[in-house]
Amino acid sequence: MNRRSFLKASGVAALGSPLMAAAQNHPNIVVWSGFPAGGLGDQISRPLIEQLRGNYPQALIFDAKPGAGGRIAASFVKRSAPDGNNLLQCPAGVLTLHPHVFTNLGYEPLKDFVPVSALCNFTYVMTAGPGLPSEITTVEQYLKWAAANPKLANYGIPSRGNALHMAGMLLSKHSGVAMEPIPFKGGGPLLTNLLGGQVPVSFNVISEVLPHIRSGKLRALAVTSPERWQALADTPTLRELGYKDIAFTEWLGWFAPVDTPRAKLEGLNMAVQAQMARPEMQQVLEKNALQRMTGSVEALQTRVRDDYNYWKDVVAFTGFTPEE
Repeated sequence: MNRRSFLKASGVAALGSPLMAAAQNHPNIVVWSGFPAGGLGDQISRPLIEQLRGNYPQALIFDAKPGAGGRIAASFVKRSAPDGNNLLQCPAGVLTLHPHVFTNLGYEPLKDFVPVSALCNFTYVMTAGPGLPSEITTVEQYLKWAAANPKLANYGIPSRGNALHMAGMLLSKHSGVAMEPIPFKGGGPLLTNLLGGQVPVSFNVISEVLPHIRSGKLRALAVTSPERWQALADTPTLRELGYKDIAFTEWLGWFAPVDTPRAKLEGLNMAVQAQMARPEMQQVLEKNALQRMTGSVEALQTRVRDDYNYWKDVVAFTGFTPEE
């Protein structure tokens, strides 16, 4: 879809329309990430923004305000003018899990943000490294080993209070086997220590560990998604293994400050969804073992509320003590 056809399709071709006026007054839309460069969000949003060039009346650029698990960027976008020119790119947990594990967020997810567009779903993988005996290839075998070796029964996480941490807490709670979370400063250091054998297992974003699983350096024990994941079709889900309450995916989306004009939200949603359907973006998704998410602004709002309630129940069940 070129720029002219997009404008016609979205009803903003007239120069006097509100969206075109906004485009003239505010030439750039900045999509803000709350995480360091090189992560999954970069891998999706940077090529997406490149695809949108010439297919949306405003130019989009990608920038970051990393820190505090995405909370710095979220607070910044919350305080931005509600004109749709500062957007938040974030994984779902920033809006759905963080409210239940941090006491000083600086924003209220269900009140301060409105959805622009969902981008993609991804799963987490329970992964074993050389720190776990090589003969252990299943979750049940790991749990038996962990019960017999309580001082070694730990698992790596990129930080406290995220979905990876919750996955381990849920498994420990449901199985009755004590598992100690070992937090690292991000996914990179976690992966280094998993490969080095400093932690026996960890929960990881699928794209981070998939090359090492395929090369045989790591072993996939289970995925957290409700159904098996195409890129790891031989790996069972935790739900299959009897842990029916550990069944979730994470996802990426774009959000705007509340009170952003409806026309702006719907125009961006249409543009993003059109580009995500293109072969170029499909290749990006496949490379990173992701699944495209489709749907309207309202559909994403419903997903946010549902996941918000899911994590509220999970945190209460695990007994996690909120941070800061």
